[in-house]
Parts: sequence; structure tokens; C-alpha cells
Amino acid sequence: MSNIQQFQYDNKIVRAFGLASFIFAVVGMLVGLILALQIIYPSLNLGPWLTFGRLRPLHTNAVIFAFVGNGIFMGVYYSLQRLLKARMWSDTLSWIHFWGWQLIILAAAITLPLGLTTSGEYSELIWPLDIAITLIWVVFGINMFGTILTRRESHLYVAIWFYIATWVTVAVLHIVRSLELPVTLTESYPIFSGVTEALVQWWYGHNAVAFFLTTPYLGMMYYFLPKAANRPVYSYKLSIIHFWALIFIYIWAGPHHLLYSTLPDWVQSLGTVFSIMLIAPSWGGMLNGLLTLRGAWDRVANDPVLKFMVVAVIAYGMATFEGPMLSIKSVNAISHFTDWTIAHVHVGALGWNGFLTFGALYWLWPRMYRTELYSKQLANIHFWLGTLGIIFYAVPMYWAGWTQALMWKEFTPEGTLAWGNFLDTVTQIMPMYAMRAVGGTLFFVGVVIGVYNLFKTAAQGSFMANEAAEAPARPAPVVHEGDHWHRWIEGRPMQMLLWSTILIAVGGIVQIIPMVFVDSQVPKISTVKPYTPLELTGRDLYIREGCVGCHSQMIRPFRDETERYGEYSKSGEYVYDRPFLWGSKRTGPDLWREGGKYPDSWHYNHMMDPTSMSPGSIMPAYPHLLEDQLDLNGLPGKITALRKLGTPYPKDFEKYAVDNAKEQAQKIAKNLADQGIKDPTVADKEIVAIIAYLQRLGTDIKVQPK
Repeated sequence: MSNIQQFQYDNKIVRAFGLASFIFAVVGMLVGLILALQIIYPSLNLGPWLTFGRLRPLHTNAVIFAFVGNGIFMGVYYSLQRLLKARMWSDTLSWIHFWGWQLIILAAAITLPLGLTTSGEYSELIWPLDIAITLIWVVFGINMFGTILTRRESHLYVAIWFYIATWVTVAVLHIVRSLELPVTLTESYPIFSGVTEALVQWWYGHNAVAFFLTTPYLGMMYYFLPKAANRPVYSYKLSIIHFWALIFIYIWAGPHHLLYSTLPDWVQSLGTVFSIMLIAPSWGGMLNGLLTLRGAWDRVANDPVLKFMVVAVIAYGMATFEGPMLSIKSVNAISHFTDWTIAHVHVGALGWNGFLTFGALYWLWPRMYRTELYSKQLANIHFWLGTLGIIFYAVPMYWAGWTQALMWKEFTPEGTLAWGNFLDTVTQIMPMYAMRAVGGTLFFVGVVIGVYNLFKTAAQGSFMANEAAEAPARPAPVVHEGDHWHRWIEGRPMQMLLWSTILIAVGGIVQIIPMVFVDSQVPKISTVKPYTPLELTGRDLYIREGCVGCHSQMIRPFRDETERYGEYSKSGEYVYDRPFLWGSKRTGPDLWREGGKYPDSWHYNHMMDPTSMSPGSIMPAYPHLLEDQLDLNGLPGKITALRKLGTPYPKDFEKYAVDNAKEQAQKIAKNLADQGIKDPTVADKEIVAIIAYLQRLGTDIKVQPK
């Protein structure tokens, strides 16, 4: 017994991430509730900083990276130490990781409402924050692998496999998605454009869901669920199949977000095929979790921790069945751009991530504070409020999504659109939006009760900052003849890192490289020209206001869409779009053929008061666009940066870009004056740039009338 070593687990870092997680749960869910109410009551869009367009990315980032992100690190730091029988390699790196992550979240909470964004889904943060995320992720990786390499346990448990795959994949995804050329401290342009940028974005976006919201939580499931149930994992072999199949297949599935778009069919088909294949490993993991409870189901009814975890795993199964179904083209033709997608996402976020986080918190908080949970009754109330909240959120959104799709596609016997006015399809689903707000309120109240329960648990206990432990020194890994091949990898974490990297890289390489280097993938259109300086400025204002959150710019080749919006989109039309703005949701109509549909005065009045042009509109007003001074000082730098990226602006164009923009602004001001808008200063206001951009959209190609 002389080789027994004594050491201490670090609970302080676990507590810090846990506190941050449930505090940001309140913040993130509160912002989500505000957004739900803003759709019902547009008057709640207060000022330029608190509009729906600017708050939406704040909500998604707060839930994904603040609430769930801190929950991941809480679970990893707690379970990793115990699975490896070692304290984290460096306390200093642990705290650099913690405070660095919180500072990034704080910076996001400041920059996003200010309109400082790149607009990419789940990748909205500006380039200095992208660099900060990279550095903190490296700190986390060094600390994690340092702990793994100095462990006392030779066997690497299944949860650690998922943590390793999470770290390397998120690193690859973040670095590739963040390839951009800075223009100023807060502005940049991505190196990819149009269709290629869309593919890179959803290769990243889908796999941010896969490797930030899924694989680390599967690692937590494999640790916390058996601990809470006091049962071994159902099948070790199934966990091996689950892990390797999942990380290989998942990375290919991103293109299913771009079905019926201008992305080449071969890439869309790859996304569909691999998405459908995902059902097998995903449900293998779900069944492995649920069957771990064999012989313990009688405890579930009386144990709130197990209730949370069981519903979380079921929600994982539901979301990972629905995702592949939505990637089937015939289903996607109905679901895409509708609230069906919103329902699908929230089943995963609220059910899988939310419930598993609170299940883990309810399990480990009493242990770290050496006490019992303050109130099982409150935990049960939290559970039922959360469950009802998910139901009252998701079901109305499914209903809304199907209603939208059916109304968009309905034709009269005479062959005309039955609902030619898009707004009619919005007013029809307002009751569902109201029910969604009720569901969000129930879930939010449950979260508040849960946080109160955890604070009271801490107050009645005594925190154990350093938990004493002992274990023998780690023996050298031994693989006996006849052992399963996986034993060779389990004792060698760097081999697992290497093979994980190879598997997750294959899909991205096969899909992205041809799009970047094979010109025929995006056929050129000679009439498509770069944006003028004023249009470019208006586009950046469009991005600043978060308009992409409600409006798409992608007309699919469906009869109803071409009848409603105009000619379907072509890939060559987007070659100068950095970033692409195809959107994911139509709360308002598609705008790709908006150019020339209405006079300039219509857009002016629509921004000042949307209901003046569209009675009953739920779009917020943007009076600040009519009041704020148009800033053209950054144009030379933007033109120079875009030329470096391949946009064919003439040589030295940046020298007279500002004058060009002012000249176009004067033309729009004259149009407004001729149309009855008597504002002598309008040429110097942001509204003229927005008008210039909207009037340009979709006008580069001319389609002969039918």
C-alpha cells in the first residue's frame, strides 16, 4: 500500500462554473421571454439597443455559451478529476479559464446590443472576441490534457472520450469559421463569400450544436446519470459504437440547413444522407442512457434528480430523431423558414441541455456543500414547471410552423396565391406566439425556483473547497492478448485525440475544399456587380440591426415562392456577399427581390412606422435610422479589405468611395422629395443607406416576364 497517494479535488472551480451557469440561466431565459413578448407587443422594442434584432443573438449566446457553456465546464471539471483520480493540472489555468470565459460573455452582452456583430448564427461575436475565445479554449485544453496525462487512473472512461472530441472539434470549427479580415477593431469581412460562406457557416453552426450542445453533455450523461442512479452504464460496447459513429457522421450533416438553396445538389445530398444516418448512433446513446436505469425506475418517481435526467435523455432522443427527419428534402420543404425549426431547437436546448444541467446541479450541489438538497418539493415544482413550459412552448410552435407552411403554399382554384399578403400568414399565428410566451414564462419561473433552491442548499451547508481523496499511482497501460482493440486507445489519450481529429476533419474537407477551389461549383453571372459604397454601408446597417433574424434572402425553386417573391435565387448572385444573409426564419417576407418593388418613400415610411405601410405589422419601428447621422468614414478601409478578398472594385476606388456614396445619397434624397418626403437633411441620415441596399437586392439579373 506504499504507492497510495493522497491528494485533493478542487471544488472551488466547479462551484464557480456552477454559479455562473445558473445565474446565466436566469439571464438567458429572461432575454428569451422578452423576445417572445416583443413579437406579441412590438412596442416593447425599446430604443435601438433593445430591439428584437439586436437582442436575439444576445439570447442565443447567453443560453448556449453562458448558461450551457458554464454548465459544461462545471460538469467537466467535477467529473474529470474523479474519473482520472487527479486534481486539475493547474489551478491557475482553471481560474484563467473561468474569468476569461466570463469576460468574453460580458463583452458579448455589451457588443451585441450595440449592433457589433458578424451576423453568423452562433458566431456573431466580433473578431477580437473570436481571438479571446481561441486563447481561453487553448487554456482549457492545456489544463484538461495536462490532467489526463498526469492521471492516476489508467483507463479512460467513456465520458472523457466525449470531452476530448468536444475540445478538438470545437477548436477546428471555431478557427475555420473565424477566418476573417479585420477592417476596424469592431468590423471584419469573412474570407469566404456567398454560397461557400453559407456552407462554412452551417458546417460550423450545425456542429456547434453537435460538439458544444451534444457531445460534452453526452459525456456528462455517462458520468452523472450512472452516479445518480447508482447503476453501471448499460452497455460498454454500445458506448464505443455511439462515440465513434457519432463524431464521424455528425460533421457531415451541416448542409441540411441549406436544402433547396443555391448550394450544389451533391453537397445537399451528402448532408441529407449523413443526417439520416445520425439516428442510429444518437438513439444508441439515448437507449444506453435510459437502459442504465434498469432496475432503478421505481426511484425515478421520487428522485427529482433522476426525473430531470430522464426527461433530458428523452428530449435528446426526440431532437435527434426530428433533426434527421427535417433533413429529408420533402419534409424540409415544409419546415424550413418556419417556426417548426424554432420548436425543434428549443426541445433540445430546454429539454436536453437545460434539464441535464439542472439535474447535475441538483446532484452535485448538496455533495459539495455536505448537506441535503434544501427542498425536494421545490425541485419537483421546478421539474413540472419546466416540463409544462417545454410543452407549452414547443406544441404551439409546431402548430405555427405547419400553419405557416400550409398558408404559404396554398393556391386558389384560379391558380393564384390564397394568401398573397405575407402579413396574413403572420396574424394567423399570433395566438400560438402568445402560448409560446406562456410556456417560456413557466420555464423561466421554474429556473428561478431552481436557483433559489440551490442558494438555500448552499446556505444550510458547509462548502468543501478541497475534497480529500487517495488513489494508487497509475500503472503503465497493459493490453492483454484477446483484449478488445479499444483498450489500446483508452490508455493512450493522445492517440484518441489524433483519431478523433482525423474523423471529424474528413467531412469538412470533402464538403468545403471543392467549394473553395473548384470554380464550377458557383457559376458566375456577368451582370452581378459589387455593391456600391452606399449600398455596402446600408448592408452593414442591415446586419447591425439584426434584420437577418426575421427576413431571409433566399428564394427557393418552389411555385409558391416564385409567385410571391419573384425569380428563384442563383448561386452566382451572392459572390460578393460577405457575410451571406440567407437567414433561417421568416417572421417577415423574403427580401431577395425587394429591389424596385416599392418607391423609396415606402421604405422611409416603413422604417419610421411599419404599420403605416403594413397595417397589423409586428415589425418594430426604426426611427433612429431617420435621425442618426450617416457615417461614411470607414468606407475606404472596407473597400480596400474587400478588394484584398477578391471583390473587383477599380484600382484606387477607395479614394473616391465616400464621394460616390454621397452622390447616390443625394439621388435617393431627391427621389424622397419628389415622393413627398420633405426632409432637407435626409441625405445625411442612415435611412438613405438602408434604402439604397434594399433597392439593390435581387436586381443584378433580369428575368423575362412570363
